[in-house]
Amino acid sequence: MKNNRICEILGIEKPVIQGPLSWLTDARLVAAVSNAGGLGVLGPNAGLTAETAVSTPEATAEKMREEIRKTKKLTDKPFGVNLIPSAENDIWTPAILQVIKEEAVKVVVYTGYGDGTIIPALFDELKAAGITIIYRDINPTPENTREAERAGADIIVATGFDEGGTLPGTILGTFSIVPLIADAVEKVPVLAAGGIVDKRTARAAHALGAEGVFAGSVFISTEESRVPSSLKDKIVAANGLALSLFRTVPDYYRSLPGTLTTTLVAMDKAGASKEELANTMGGLRGLRVGMLEGNTDDGYVSLGTGIGGIRKVASVADVVEQLTA
Repeated sequence: MKNNRICEILGIEKPVIQGPLSWLTDARLVAAVSNAGGLGVLGPNAGLTAETAVSTPEATAEKMREEIRKTKKLTDKPFGVNLIPSAENDIWTPAILQVIKEEAVKVVVYTGYGDGTIIPALFDELKAAGITIIYRDINPTPENTREAERAGADIIVATGFDEGGTLPGTILGTFSIVPLIADAVEKVPVLAAGGIVDKRTARAAHALGAEGVFAGSVFISTEESRVPSSLKDKIVAANGLALSLFRTVPDYYRSLPGTLTTTLVAMDKAGASKEELANTMGGLRGLRVGMLEGNTDDGYVSLGTGIGGIRKVASVADVVEQLTA
């Protein structure tokens, strides 16, 4: 897209970035997004299943190397890898970052949690390696936006409460957070995240000051997605009113109906602690069981509130075209 800073910075044709989606990404989906002109992003568990998952940083990094190489075989366009550093005792980031450097991946989605995870030395290391940084704080504020920009972020993601996955702790919808963050930056462009699934919501994001979109839920229901067809059909049939909200660590989650979701909502209403809820939820294991294996008795199905705009199981290329129409 001409005269679009997101496209110019990332070397892509259309300002659409696919959210990392943890277990739900793989080389096929990521390459499809990049081939369609957007930027695909490999999540931390990309391509893995319960049987192939590993537990050490080195082994996890090598699994990421395998998925990066698979992606390269499917596209010659830019794609990214998700990096989720922690402020203390981080044994995972160095191993993954080494693979990112060795495999010459040029874009990182750096996920922060508003808790000191903007690490200037890590930003410096990424910049020294020629890596473009898309900074996405789960709890975006003008303050951490400016801090990330000063540290060297090339693009900022403004995430609203409308999104899927781990929700912000501040209950501000996309329509409120995007202009707030767009007004906070000095020079870098902003991506909008949360509830963006079609040309109407994408146009609204641009009108609010975003120069592109960061989308997750809409890619889960695509033909190239690795989730079961039965789940894709449920997404197409549902809308935001079908989703249940509950507290957990760090803040909130929402999910389509299921046995585990019903239990979590009941526990929340009964006053269970966030830690008790998180233990029952099972963390990202619960996401894998619910969304990759299609088992909503023991897992959850986390989606954004905009799913009512997903009307069919479409190709990735059609989705990217819709988001830039």
